[in-house]
Amino acid sequence: MYKQLFNPFEDRLSRDLRNELSEALAVAVETGSDEKLANIMKKYRSQPLADCYRTYLEDRCARYEKALAAIPGIIDPIHRSLILWDLGLLFEVHEVLEHAWYTAEGRMKLTMQALIRAAGVYIKREYGYNEAAARIAAKAIPVLEKNRVLLEKYFKPEKLIAALASPDASPPQLL
Repeated sequence: MYKQLFNPFEDRLSRDLRNELSEALAVAVETGSDEKLANIMKKYRSQPLADCYRTYLEDRCARYEKALAAIPGIIDPIHRSLILWDLGLLFEVHEVLEHAWYTAEGRMKLTMQALIRAAGVYIKREYGYNEAAARIAAKAIPVLEKNRVLLEKYFKPEKLIAALASPDASPPQLL
């Protein structure tokens, strides 16, 4: 018997669901309005979905609720992304930081890019793309090391750097 799996790297509906939800969350984080997010959730909830999609949707909705409750009043995009990180919303970390990365400059821009890559490492590992994850980690680690001082105001960067260097490590809690 074939069991449908949620895999945004190999399945269009998985990718669409993940991307639409995460983009709407980024908008909600930025604007404080969850209208777009609510509409997307409603759209997918009204569809007959296989269990893997429904499970993903409901899991994300629950985590998004926690994130949106924790983020109001926090303007700093790195701090926002770390809240998402600790909730296991790694693709969403990418979305939120990417919006800020476009206008960032200098070391901050490089640091945001390294954090986006760090999240990407765990996204790739989750779906078994370990070689790609290792290549991404190899790009992120030197930048994180070089910008330790900047990161220390948020979390202990050694934890993240060590986890990225260890191919079996789970994403560490950062806050």
